[in-house]
Amino acid sequence: MPAFGTLLAEPLYVLADTAIVGHLGTAELAGLALASTLLLAVHGICIFLAYGTTSAVSRLLGAGDERRAMGVAVQSLWLAAALGTAVGVGLAAGATPLLRGLGGSGDALEAGRTYLRFACLGLPFLLMSLAGGGTFHGRQNARVPLTLAVAGNVANLGLELLLVPGLGYGIGASALATTVVQAGVGVAYTRLVIGWAGVGLRPVPAEMGALLRAGRPLVLRTLSLRAAFTLATAAAARVGVQAVAAHQVAIQVWSTLGLALDAVAIAGQSLTGRWLGSGAAEQARAAARRMVELDVALGVVAGGLTLVFRRPIAGLFTDDPVLIGLIAYLLVWVALAEPLNGFVFALDGILIGAGDLAYLGQAMTVVSIAFLAMGAAVIAAGAGLGWLWTALTAFMALRGVAVWWRWRSGRWLVTGAGV
Repeated sequence: MPAFGTLLAEPLYVLADTAIVGHLGTAELAGLALASTLLLAVHGICIFLAYGTTSAVSRLLGAGDERRAMGVAVQSLWLAAALGTAVGVGLAAGATPLLRGLGGSGDALEAGRTYLRFACLGLPFLLMSLAGGGTFHGRQNARVPLTLAVAGNVANLGLELLLVPGLGYGIGASALATTVVQAGVGVAYTRLVIGWAGVGLRPVPAEMGALLRAGRPLVLRTLSLRAAFTLATAAAARVGVQAVAAHQVAIQVWSTLGLALDAVAIAGQSLTGRWLGSGAAEQARAAARRMVELDVALGVVAGGLTLVFRRPIAGLFTDDPVLIGLIAYLLVWVALAEPLNGFVFALDGILIGAGDLAYLGQAMTVVSIAFLAMGAAVIAAGAGLGWLWTALTAFMALRGVAVWWRWRSGRWLVTGAGV
């Protein structure tokens, strides 16, 4: 349950931005759609800082090697700070061509560029929060990440309401508010991790490089995943401004619900890593089965609620009645996909916790290539959002087949501290 709240942190930042910016106008909402696609791609690619740290720390603690677990925690923070700085500078410098590549133009391009450049300032702190959260989840302490997630989102929403509707500032103020809050949360995580570790606080390039190499399969997995969703946004942008605005809202709701379901996957990472580290393979297998059952059930509940309340949900993001109808239509697709998403996310987390990263990277690459072919066909045919979301649903079904086959094979049940 604490992991449920923690995982909502980043999508809720973007969701709050979407709700507030949506009332500034359709161009601003479309610009946010383009900018947040890039930001969430960075977040997704760098999620290995959280997932890899969770898996490594939990396995090492399960094997009784607390000192090495502390070293992983500290070096992951240094790696996060370095990556966040480099990516932030590159993204800000290349904002215009990147946004144009996603189909941005006119007022939507200008709004997206403004949002992105302010948001890039917070990337080092965001990635440090990922690494810090991974450490605490690896220690099976999800209360600290939950506390910081709740505090950060309350502060973010309050500051955005003050700056945008309150004082009348525009889309840049929305991004700046989120950046300020991300900085506070990143600093808090750093202090807490250092307080636990207490030793070996200097950066060790060799150890940081080892962490980066160990995370390559997760980066490949996430790059493939984000490529699929980036193509989906680009396809929606070519349908029209209203289409990409509606797609933005639907994707954000999908992502929020998906990461809520991913709470079980975080439990899967932590518990699977701890049990396999201590040699309890059968206990890991039994718990994996129960986590899959639980996540599918949660998916059914989340999908049902989304289906029933789709029009009120759409109304949170815009006053345009045509846009509300289009968002509500897409939320039907979101609702129907939730049980499948629960199945996929639970097994994905279990395999990450088991350290079965090479398989996940390879499988996701194959599945994403299949989606890219489907998405390209949608663009070439000039098909609408319904066909685009049909392709997205097929993409998730293929992911489900890939992780189910691996789980059934039992090849992920490898015991010991090594990951």
